[in-house]
Amino acid sequence: MTSLWRKIVCAGVAALAAGLVGACATNLNGSSSSTSALGEQKPPLADGKPQKPVRIGMLLTLSGYGPQAVTAKGMKQAGELALFELDNALVQLIVKDDRGTPEGAAQAAQEAIGEGAEIIVGPITGAATSAVAPVARKSSVPVLTLSNDRRVAGNGVYMMSVLPEQEVDRVVAYAVSRGKRRFAALVPDDAYGQVVEPAFRQAVQRSGGMVGSVGRYPLEANAMLDPVRALADEVKQSADTAAPIDAVLIAAGPEMLPQIDPVLTYAGIGGGRIQLLGTGGWDFPSAGRNGAFVGGWYPGSDPHGWTDFAQRFSRSFGQSPPKLASLAYDAVSIAITLSSAEPGQRFTPAALTRPAGFTGVEGSIRLRSDGTPERGLAVLELQTFGGNVLEPAPMVAPDGRATAAR
Repeated sequence: MTSLWRKIVCAGVAALAAGLVGACATNLNGSSSSTSALGEQKPPLADGKPQKPVRIGMLLTLSGYGPQAVTAKGMKQAGELALFELDNALVQLIVKDDRGTPEGAAQAAQEAIGEGAEIIVGPITGAATSAVAPVARKSSVPVLTLSNDRRVAGNGVYMMSVLPEQEVDRVVAYAVSRGKRRFAALVPDDAYGQVVEPAFRQAVQRSGGMVGSVGRYPLEANAMLDPVRALADEVKQSADTAAPIDAVLIAAGPEMLPQIDPVLTYAGIGGGRIQLLGTGGWDFPSAGRNGAFVGGWYPGSDPHGWTDFAQRFSRSFGQSPPKLASLAYDAVSIAITLSSAEPGQRFTPAALTRPAGFTGVEGSIRLRSDGTPERGLAVLELQTFGGNVLEPAPMVAPDGRATAAR
């Protein structure tokens, strides 16, 4: 029996994971998820009296059978892994099912706070976070949201994710530092594209470059042919000018990158002819199978941090973690790091926004007073298998660590 198994109590159903960690089974049958309290050990004594446990609320969509529930299970396990590795017997994790709706998230937050949660990790969507925020604010409980919608940030809500604007700014600045001067972009015709396009234009302007062309592609299958052709024509026509387009940003992820790849190759873009740039959407295991993008530059965390985390996660739970699990691990780690302070001083704005920041799986992060994150991003070159670090991420001070020393 492992030490973590003695620390994990799940109401209803529990399972022992392989190796070091006992994993609580996640409810995937659509019924309400019960509270999962981690830290069964009796609180340590202070001056001969039991100390009150520090409770962290975690809101995830645990009910159902779809990919969202599977991802939520991995994020829950990541929070448990953080609790085990930082090994603070005084800390407990209260996991609540938000049922995938804003109303469910608000109710889950109310329940967690009622059970003593002093800080909340999650939920994962902007709509759910907006519903949770007033509930948490009423009780002066800060929220470490896993959403990347910057509209929810501020007034007690802090974002753990990487902002698209920060990704674009990082990769464009690096490209300019490597001699690229005139840029084009291909962005999705959706809400994400509406964020990326102005961020791209501003990043190019700040870096002293020029914007040659920006195209938008629909998300329907095989609908990007015309936008890519138009972009290719712009690139070719610029070749005979004094300032040819020499870098193209492709904002896409694992769903669209494979569809864009053959069209881009056919149009003569990629494969080293023009420097391709990406966003964090390129950071997925099979990205290098898309030949047009191999050699492209994209922003992300140092892959060694993710690899190390994934190995520890796999040893503990017998499976690979979903990509978003690292955000859950880092958020719970931050909460545990700050939990040693006195009640009322643990999760104050000053503590959460400390200048040293924190360091976790996804690298360094500082939480700003407006609730947005400042992430240290590396620049990577996409290879057939994974990414190679071209320029490392800036580091925070050593006393900003949020993870256990290894």
